Amino acid sequence: MRGRIFGTDGVRGTANTHPMTAEMALRLGAAAGRFFRSDGTNDHRVVIGKDTRRSGYMLENALTAGLTSTGMNVLLLGPVPTPAVGYLTRSMRADMGIMISASHNPHQDNGIKFFGPDGFKLSDAAEDEIEAILDGEIAPAPPENIGKARRIDDGAGRYVEYAKTTLPRRVRLSGLKVVIDCAHGAAWRAAPEVLWELGAEVIPIGVAPDGYNINLGCGSTDTAAAVAAVREQGADLGLCLDGDADRLMLIDERGTVADGDQLLALFAERWSAAGKLAGDTLVATVMSNLGLERFLAGRGIALERTQVGDRYVVEAMRARGRNLGGEQSGHIVMTDHATTGDGLIAGLQFLAVMAETGQSASALAHRFEPVPQRLVNLRYDPADDPLARPAVRDAIGVAEGRLADCGRLLIRKSGTEPLVRIMAECEDEALLFEITDGLRDAIAPDH
Repeated sequence: MRGRIFGTDGVRGTANTHPMTAEMALRLGAAAGRFFRSDGTNDHRVVIGKDTRRSGYMLENALTAGLTSTGMNVLLLGPVPTPAVGYLTRSMRADMGIMISASHNPHQDNGIKFFGPDGFKLSDAAEDEIEAILDGEIAPAPPENIGKARRIDDGAGRYVEYAKTTLPRRVRLSGLKVVIDCAHGAAWRAAPEVLWELGAEVIPIGVAPDGYNINLGCGSTDTAAAVAAVREQGADLGLCLDGDADRLMLIDERGTVADGDQLLALFAERWSAAGKLAGDTLVATVMSNLGLERFLAGRGIALERTQVGDRYVVEAMRARGRNLGGEQSGHIVMTDHATTGDGLIAGLQFLAVMAETGQSASALAHRFEPVPQRLVNLRYDPADDPLARPAVRDAIGVAEGRLADCGRLLIRKSGTEPLVRIMAECEDEALLFEITDGLRDAIAPDH
């Protein structure tokens, strides 16, 4: 049954369409409540955060009803970044944390992510247990044990204070002009406030959420507005978050975008030189550029790859005792500071390097020359798996053979959307485009 409800990052889909309905959220809350309240006592609590999507109200209320029906006490944080939920789950001694968000997806999508009491996302095994409960009859609590709900008005403020502590006290951001694009999402108040309180001159954009404009023409997946703002304002750099603020794309003073691979290269290089990189190893996914791997190898730093998804990066980091990992898409995981990707904290660490070294963003944010890489996303009908077609399998086999000695090919289905993702790397760009175009035609002839 794995994957029927839970994907690579919790449960996700189009709002008011299975599985993102109020009915399913209520049952999912009840199943999760029953899973965490297995001892039958009545002192269990769960924190719930959300981003700024209109559908978040519906799902928040439904989850609260399901959780309290099984005796869980609910603490409602309101709009906060995903990493804030991880932090506050631990800080408030909760048994579970829930984030209502579809991350970088458009407003019509939403999702439900679960965190354990340690602030880390639940494992596949724990999600399987919740799904097994969901498939059966969920026993409600007796009337005297129904849970309570309480709104926590300063949840975002608590996260603001914590985020500032990740910078050494000697570091101030005075003299730095920073564009911060909050994607009309969960960090629209917290991120500009943190930067201002640390002394930066802040130019905020993407800070007028209306329930529908999250990630629309802004944020980490659409950096054009921030690039323009950096150039027009003469800013020292731009920080682009996504809707739930667990990703970061960085823009230097010239308007050039640096992705997660470049930021990971910088942090790994500096941490290794300072003796702070656990095992002299960085954890990243199979999507990270071959140029990053070569850059690290030249500095005696190992790269351990995982399947795509920040949760798998974190699981590998915890299992192997690593403290730095992430994804090309902008998830930067620093377990010395956070239990999940945190775009704001990653941005602060970059700003700290600028403040301490006096170097420009462009000098710091481009550590290696990427191997030419092309990503192609193809939407498909979930009822028709294109990767199961013999002709498609044959085309993939031929493409892999052509790239065997000069590059890499990765083809996978997204765990969060009905997309086939093609990623290819090759020093020969003409061959790169020839191969990816051929695969696109084979997988989606009517594209």
